[in-house]
Amino acid sequence: MFRHDPLSPGWFTADDSVLGVALVFPMQGPAGIFGPTCELCARLAADEVNRAGGVLGRELRLLPVDGGAPPRQIADQVTALVDLGAVQGVTGWHISSVRQALAPRIAHRVPYVYTALYEGGEHTAGVFLTSETPRDQLRPAMTLLAHERRVRRWFVVGNDYVWPRRTARAAHAYARESGGRVGGEVYLPLGTHDFGPVLRRIERSDADAVLMLLVGSDAVRFNRAFADSGLDARCLRLSTLMDENMLMASGASATVDLYSTAGFFASLANRDTLDFHGRYTERYGVEAPALGSLGESCYEGVLLLAALIGRARTLDVSAIGAAADSVSYEGPRGLLHLRGGHVRQRIYLARADGLDFDVVTELDPSAARP
Repeated sequence: MFRHDPLSPGWFTADDSVLGVALVFPMQGPAGIFGPTCELCARLAADEVNRAGGVLGRELRLLPVDGGAPPRQIADQVTALVDLGAVQGVTGWHISSVRQALAPRIAHRVPYVYTALYEGGEHTAGVFLTSETPRDQLRPAMTLLAHERRVRRWFVVGNDYVWPRRTARAAHAYARESGGRVGGEVYLPLGTHDFGPVLRRIERSDADAVLMLLVGSDAVRFNRAFADSGLDARCLRLSTLMDENMLMASGASATVDLYSTAGFFASLANRDTLDFHGRYTERYGVEAPALGSLGESCYEGVLLLAALIGRARTLDVSAIGAAADSVSYEGPRGLLHLRGGHVRQRIYLARADGLDFDVVTELDPSAARP
């Protein structure tokens, strides 16, 4: 078994026996609420890769980078690590504005596995994506809720950056496909605390559903304010970024009629998820941060990065890209394949039930398409 010492000075020098990977995940800001789970899941994957022999016979070591810092600062830090030869790959969960700052600077030099759900449309060579996009996640969820809950009028509340704005643009089209419309939208800075003005706009609107495109603790605060205002008796909520840590932080009384859609929920009781639960608990104990889709995505990111390099049998980004469509790996979401730089996976719709999610159904993306 490889010796694991993430604080070793060897991080900052080239070492042919080590495959250094920058793990970019939020340690501060709104997304910091699920950062600990991201790190633990990624380290679990690295341990498993190393027990199986590493990557090209080299020990895979993770170097944490704070993905909650300003995007340009993150890009500078990761680029410096690549320049030093300290990392030969990058992965992790971070918001799209960080990805947009980082990808042009490093994706042609080292493989970059991005694990966050995002707005779609990323085709930079050397970037590989593990998580959900609106077409396969939001579209079928909105269609199902229109049919089952008679949702016709949506109101969008999002943070003010690329993922919420582009996702909302797609939501307009998805609502029209089901005979509905988006009647209002508001974008708020990351770190917003006062939701009074937007709640008053929702109350004055004729919305019967709110599409939440808020990150981490911003979504937690919105959930609490939404429930305190009594709007939960009138409007259901749908989020494409709501994991178990955010649900528990919101509290059971603040999550009535709240839906989430994702490729993984901790409450899914199949062989893959139960095995993952067991390994996570054995490694970190029962008091570890709750598992959820956002942390679990970082586990997937490490597995995919190892599979990409292992398949190509080289660190050359062009060769890795050429072999990518033949890459598959098995994780908590099942046996997954890479096509066109994106992992194809099952997507689920769940409804909050106290401090957990009740998975309602597996979504059928094709059912939402005209």
